[in-house]
Amino acid sequence: MAPRLDLVDRVFLPPFSEVALAWWELLIGGQLWSHTSASLVRSGAGFGLAVLLAVPLGLLIGRYRPLADLLNPLLEVFRNTAALALLPVFVLLLGIGETSKISIVLFACTWPILLNTISAVRTVDPTLLRLARSMDLSPPALFRKVVLPASIPTIFTGIRLAGAVAILVLVAAEMVGARAGLGYLINSSQLNFAIPRMYAGIITISAIGLLVNHLLLTVERRLTAGRPDERG
Repeated sequence: MAPRLDLVDRVFLPPFSEVALAWWELLIGGQLWSHTSASLVRSGAGFGLAVLLAVPLGLLIGRYRPLADLLNPLLEVFRNTAALALLPVFVLLLGIGETSKISIVLFACTWPILLNTISAVRTVDPTLLRLARSMDLSPPALFRKVVLPASIPTIFTGIRLAGAVAILVLVAAEMVGARAGLGYLINSSQLNFAIPRMYAGIITISAIGLLVNHLLLTVERRLTAGRPDERG
């Protein structure tokens, strides 16, 4: 309503109807799908690699305290280093192609997953562990039947955070040296003063973020089906 009531300049903040029309034109012209698919492939690859790498590593670090003590200084350095601050480094080392974009997403997604996985293993209810040990479960069986199931909710919290990070970091990376992707669409639209198209790209990113979060929540509910809801 703000642009229609002349509260803001409609050139810079167009009415939603104009943004919706621009979104529809991008969709019909095939440009929206082209840019969206490019972003999804890049973010999906980086996110998937981060899950495959960070979950097993987090379980290992969380389970073995000497390994955690050894790696903790390195983890503290990288967890406090913004991924976008390293974007120029990735571009210098890997170029402006797909590899650098997937790598920056991988780096950004690894830390929320890794740190939440470590925390999940370390904060398993001690009562459950004592009960399992009283049943003479072997360490592998204890880990598989008690520690891992109890850790799933916290691990998925990290995975959901990483899902949002994957899209946000990629959009920024696509504004540098990309020829396709939602970040490129937003940046090029702003440079060409096609403001409704710019907002159409932003709305698309928001919709993707909501969809990814919903999908991850669905997967989490399926994996934790039958467990009591500890969140009340």
